[in-house]
Amino acid sequence: MTANPLFFTKTPVLNEGKPEEKRNEILDYFHDTFDLDEQLFEVFADQAAMYHKADPLRHPLIFYYGHTATFYINKLIISKILNSRIDPRFESMFAIGVDEMSWDDLNTNNYVWPTFAEVSEYRNKVRQTVDELIKSLPLNLPISWDNPFWIILMGIEHERIHIETSSVLIRQIPLQYLKPILSWNPCSEAAHALENSLISVEGQQITIGKSHNDPLYGWDNEYGTHNASVEPFKASKYLCSNGEFLQFVEAGGYHTQNYWTEEGWNWKTYKVAQHPLFWRKDATGWKLRLLFNEIEMPWDWPAEVNYLEAKAFCNWKSEQTGLPIRLLSEDEWYVLYKNASIPDQPYWKNAPGNINLEHFQSPCPVDKFRFSEFYDLVGNVWQWTETPINGFEGFKIHPSYDDFSTPTFDTKHNLIKGGSWISTGNEATGNARYAFRRHFYQHAGFRYVESANEVVIPQDIYETDPEVIRNCEAQYGTDFLGIKNYYKRIAEIAIQYAGNVRKSALDLGCRTGRTTWELAKGFDTVTGLDFTARNIRVAVQLQEIGSFNYVFPEEGELLSYHQLNINKLGFKKLLNKVTFMQSDASNMKPLYVGYDLVLINDILDQMNNPRHFLAGVHKRINKGGRLIVASGFDWSQECTLRENWVGGHRESGEQIWGEDDLAALLSENFTKIDGPITIPSVKRINKRKYSYNNLEVTIWEKKDY
Repeated sequence: MTANPLFFTKTPVLNEGKPEEKRNEILDYFHDTFDLDEQLFEVFADQAAMYHKADPLRHPLIFYYGHTATFYINKLIISKILNSRIDPRFESMFAIGVDEMSWDDLNTNNYVWPTFAEVSEYRNKVRQTVDELIKSLPLNLPISWDNPFWIILMGIEHERIHIETSSVLIRQIPLQYLKPILSWNPCSEAAHALENSLISVEGQQITIGKSHNDPLYGWDNEYGTHNASVEPFKASKYLCSNGEFLQFVEAGGYHTQNYWTEEGWNWKTYKVAQHPLFWRKDATGWKLRLLFNEIEMPWDWPAEVNYLEAKAFCNWKSEQTGLPIRLLSEDEWYVLYKNASIPDQPYWKNAPGNINLEHFQSPCPVDKFRFSEFYDLVGNVWQWTETPINGFEGFKIHPSYDDFSTPTFDTKHNLIKGGSWISTGNEATGNARYAFRRHFYQHAGFRYVESANEVVIPQDIYETDPEVIRNCEAQYGTDFLGIKNYYKRIAEIAIQYAGNVRKSALDLGCRTGRTTWELAKGFDTVTGLDFTARNIRVAVQLQEIGSFNYVFPEEGELLSYHQLNINKLGFKKLLNKVTFMQSDASNMKPLYVGYDLVLINDILDQMNNPRHFLAGVHKRINKGGRLIVASGFDWSQECTLRENWVGGHRESGEQIWGEDDLAALLSENFTKIDGPITIPSVKRINKRKYSYNNLEVTIWEKKDY
């Protein structure tokens, strides 16, 4: 059978070559990625299965088929490379809900999914749009963060991530709904389980992280510097195989609580897990579920488990051997990787391991690909580590994708290293850093180590993200400069003008949530929406855990440490009245309707298209309900194109102020009750520096007709 050419694509090198040659290379990379994604979805013999959840904590597959396409458009809009949308409904519906974050809307009742044909037609339009952009955008080398082509590559690499994560979900769809994908060939080699052994590794100093002039595309968490002194350790020669893991299963590992962490045992009990997810057992013995077929259990293939199962195995192994057995750390994986001098993806002639789809479209025996003394240092399946993901020193957020990494900096997401058989693009590079919740399944297994050196897991992380900590301080801090806290005061004004019906309210632009909590004192239910998950995870953690820590810069290197506490704030009795969700105010999902009050909370001048939003906001408010607009009308082309400004411009030589333009936009559906009321807002920058802003507040009542 002829090899599938899509299996040999490599992420581009961004600092060499001629611009037009690089343009063509990126164009090919884009089309190959789009084609590979669509080829994966050819696995459905019955497209109805795309509308059922393979995992109750994830969206159905139709979401992911649309999500990878809408991502291109949403990021191109945010980056001001595109000025108009292709389909606002799709670009809202398919935007958010990939991970089981509290702010993801995974409620199936909120969606009427489009047909496969409709999504395919949309994908064709996206393909054409991005194709035209690649052919027409100015291109200079090297391609760095601030280059428009970086956003194109962001979309491509994002789609390649989802080719893998979608394949994991497809692997959980019943086989009767699937069919083989032509030219996709699972490995046919299998043998008895291998005897594993531990090999000594010398300790050494390592430096991890890459600079912003690195020639390959990277996600924000890859940049910066991490120095570590790694003590000597022993690592398993092979990844833990199915045969080796069977010993744990047959020893009653899934029924012995002391092998499991508290989190792990809670998960095992909830799932009633008896063995790894992809294992099957019938009258003839054990089977293994692959992407679109099921085979006799290959005992020499790697065991694919989540972190919790891998950790339980290590604890059992430690008891059996009397040795300090655990999973390897990120630092230890890098020692193995660097010792083996493995070339990075764009520079290899042939994949050195079972990776990039180049060898098999499934796992394979753990002794197939050797790297010096060890096997499968890259490829076959990802390797779970003991290390929760966090940013390196010098970590910076890319402004066009500010919540790629930071929502996972919560000690609940552990790093996986090395890639799998279906890892392509950035995923197949040495600097790749991906992390998942510990109960998630990927194409992931593990290598264990013997080491008396404990991996220190931080429990109380102090937030340092500059935007987040300043919002925390502004929203939950004291009354600065003798001026009453704006976020509390605006809620009090909203309640004052709310009218007689106070069932539901929407705080649009909630940031870290203070106003949402305060509104709950006067409403039965309040929804806080914010575009940035970095901000709303503060409110979510307060709601779920009861506290949130942050460090604030006072002077130079001098810091102060703060903890927000739900009890001290007096919000504990409000826990069940508030909900926090992520949403783009300029392109909100239709489910956000039926409110007695909507507060536009100092975000009007940050919206992509506030005029469009204001023209339709009445549809989200009940008859007689209230709309409160608080804005400084601080317009800039960086946030909002001039033609979408509300005020702040001239028409026929006449000055158009925000207050007047706002009235013109709202008067058809609303009657103004009061305003403008000027409310000052103060944000602390450091011990002596403050930002002061006056906001104009107007109150409107929806007309009763």
